[in-house]
Amino acid sequence: MEIIRFILGIGFIITGLLVFVVQLIGVYKFKYILNRMHAAGMGDTMGISLCLIGTMFLYGWEFTTLKVALIVAFLWLASPVASHLISRLEVTTNENLEDYCKIEKEEEEA
Repeated sequence: MEIIRFILGIGFIITGLLVFVVQLIGVYKFKYILNRMHAAGMGDTMGISLCLIGTMFLYGWEFTTLKVALIVAFLWLASPVASHLISRLEVTTNENLEDYCKIEKEEEEA
């Protein structure tokens, strides 16, 4: 049982590190800020969460595991909201947004 828990923990941590590598490539490869933010946001949410779940398996079922689970839950709630708010700020303040993406405007009712 101990070896299965160790293999699962290391597997989650390695998967989280691979997500971080993809995030890093995405941040440097994409040209537009919103695309970069999407790559960074997904890496933060998925990469950190997978690494923390891996540490939960390595610690076993203790009080520390509960604390790490609460951190994972907080990250799953806070990180996407923060990324969304920052991207909304970029959309509302960028005057040259049409140069980077297609904008569909809603038709105004008369």
